[in-house]
Amino acid sequence: MPSRLFHRLAATLFFIAASALWNSAIAQLGTKTTGQGTSVVTTPYVRAELLAHAPQGVAPGQPLWLGLQITHQPEWHTYWKNPGDSGLPTDLAWTLPAGLDAGEIAWPLPKKIPIGTLANYGYEGTVLLPVPVTVASTFAPGPLAKDATIKLRASWLVCRKECIPEEGEFTLQLPIKSTTALNGAAFDSAAKALPQPVLAGTNGVVPDSQAQIADGNVLNVSVQGLPVALRGKTLDLFPETAEVIDNSAQWKQAWNGSVWTAQIPLSAQRSASPSLMPVVLAEQAAPGHGTGPDTRTGYRAELKVLGTWPQGASLAAVSPALEAALKANAAQAGSAATPAGGSGASSLTLTAALLGALLGGLILNLMPCVFPVLAIKVVGFTQHAQDRRAHRISGIAYTAGVVLSFIALGALMLGLRAAGEAVGWGFQLQSPTVVASLAALFTLIALNLAGVFEFGHFLPSSVASLQARHPVADSFLTGVLAVAVASPCTAPFMGASMGLTATLPAPQALAVFAALGMGLALPYLAASFVPAVARALPRPGAWMDTFRKLMVFPMLATVVWLVWVLGQQSGIDGAGALLILLVGLSLVVWALSLAGRARVWMATVSIAAMALLVWAFAPHVTNMPAAQAATSSPQVSATGWQPWAPGAAEQIAAGGRPVFVDFTAAWCVTCQYNKKTTLADANVVADLQTKNVALLRADWTRRDPAITAALASLGRNGVPVYVFYRPGKPPVVLTEVLSVDEVRATIAQL
Repeated sequence: MPSRLFHRLAATLFFIAASALWNSAIAQLGTKTTGQGTSVVTTPYVRAELLAHAPQGVAPGQPLWLGLQITHQPEWHTYWKNPGDSGLPTDLAWTLPAGLDAGEIAWPLPKKIPIGTLANYGYEGTVLLPVPVTVASTFAPGPLAKDATIKLRASWLVCRKECIPEEGEFTLQLPIKSTTALNGAAFDSAAKALPQPVLAGTNGVVPDSQAQIADGNVLNVSVQGLPVALRGKTLDLFPETAEVIDNSAQWKQAWNGSVWTAQIPLSAQRSASPSLMPVVLAEQAAPGHGTGPDTRTGYRAELKVLGTWPQGASLAAVSPALEAALKANAAQAGSAATPAGGSGASSLTLTAALLGALLGGLILNLMPCVFPVLAIKVVGFTQHAQDRRAHRISGIAYTAGVVLSFIALGALMLGLRAAGEAVGWGFQLQSPTVVASLAALFTLIALNLAGVFEFGHFLPSSVASLQARHPVADSFLTGVLAVAVASPCTAPFMGASMGLTATLPAPQALAVFAALGMGLALPYLAASFVPAVARALPRPGAWMDTFRKLMVFPMLATVVWLVWVLGQQSGIDGAGALLILLVGLSLVVWALSLAGRARVWMATVSIAAMALLVWAFAPHVTNMPAAQAATSSPQVSATGWQPWAPGAAEQIAAGGRPVFVDFTAAWCVTCQYNKKTTLADANVVADLQTKNVALLRADWTRRDPAITAALASLGRNGVPVYVFYRPGKPPVVLTEVLSVDEVRATIAQL
């Protein structure tokens, strides 16, 4: 059939779209460099550089400073030693020559960074984290040694509205005998940014500063001896001990002569009860995102805590999402460093992942997103029904196309992760460009099946006859097309297996993807080798033309779904623009199928019109309206669902209320099915309301690194994922295809 040749070309078009996605991802990575042998690591969000300062060379008794200088992109920040309500401090792990001993980070004065209802402490713009190094008297580099090799492995969490866990390895060759004062200005500035001890009083007595616990939930702070330059000004207080005060609360402060006082609420989730609480005080920073130099000076005081600490509320047993994200990132880095020959995971774990992927692939055949391609394969079955050898070869070729495509897609996902991108299963459908390309692809398939055009009408005969000469390639590319439409779906057993690939060495992870492909192709492969299947099929005849035209409607339904997905990503204007472009594409195809002079004139006009449509409407396809990005839909609020945010579920659960999180995406057919059935069931809704369950929806339709990190912390890398967070207990992850009984049984145990 001529349509088979079209399937081959259509699959090729899909890989062109996938290539475009790859190039886009590489472009987003910018100039990122990681690995050994460099003192600079650059990511899309920060530039980190290892610096050293040894004015008198590396020698016993002489000053030596090392430090990591981080330059943030506008509006991005990293964290102080106490990150506040969320986040993690930067961690430095040194590998130094014998005789050199690195101390703790001399943390510069931070800024208070409000984020919604939370408050964090951290750094914007450029900050240097200096570390003093002690040179022992036994330091003996050798008479021929000129340099000391300094190695650093650093990890940091960089955040804006989303958070990205990052890390880098740095190497610096530090001259031993010569002066290295090149970075002196940077370290001098860092020294000025260090909080200074509170000055002693005029009589030489250290001022009496203290914190008195009052009413069980307030600290009355009193600090004496602050410099005259600060008196009368509004101050910020940064506690070095985490999880004691309510960082985001508004609190009162006043000056009584040289004494500064404040009434600071305690945190409802307080987990520390120090008897001596060091704090840093500084004049409030000007609003902004690190655009100008920070001229503030900070002062450090150790407060004696008087009174009895109230019984603090214990934190939720669930780790904060941001901490889980960093641990997941470290786990990925560790697995990437595992030698290929190593196990990386126990054989039982790998076996379970392979079996789960195989079963998930089998069930994937029942998902609606795969129906259009499987329907076309029915025609292929019928055509080869009387040729057993051709039937088997076709099955093997189709299986090879499916398995190799899943391996290629998995390798692309693992490669993007290794390059620092936060992606998960189905990531290609998060690109409006890929969604639009697939919509165009299935529109062309529908036009071909409907008989609007045949390739033989406007291609050279040598090209048009490729299908007859290469039926194996045709079956192979049909398998590729099956993966193109099946990849957004997640079937039962798939979720855990796909999530485990993040912790496996690359060869084992690719084996899991291969098992998934084998599961998808297995029914067709088995049927190709079972004679009874061939005998049960009807003989080729006129019915095949009717069936071919009937298949137009599943293809058009797929196009409708893809246009709806793009509408979720780019708004109603984007969906409308795509529909206009699809109409223009259909006009071009119809014009090229004409004969004689009509073809010349109509093709010329239609191609020119299509070029104009692309110029006018293509930008709307890939643009996301600002209003849509900033606000949630009214329907979500009306049904009780609220947008998910990093740490929100853990924070609500810590307050004693259970939380249900729906990790979903518009392009996920299973997600939409569960949303319209189980999650809309009256009994389920009533049970959720009875238990006062907070409902959060994490929409992964477009790429969101924070959601990717949250999925990784749950051992998943694709959607759907449904999670109940319970106060003081680990989260409960439900199956991908929800049932009413399963959800209600879980709610009953809350």
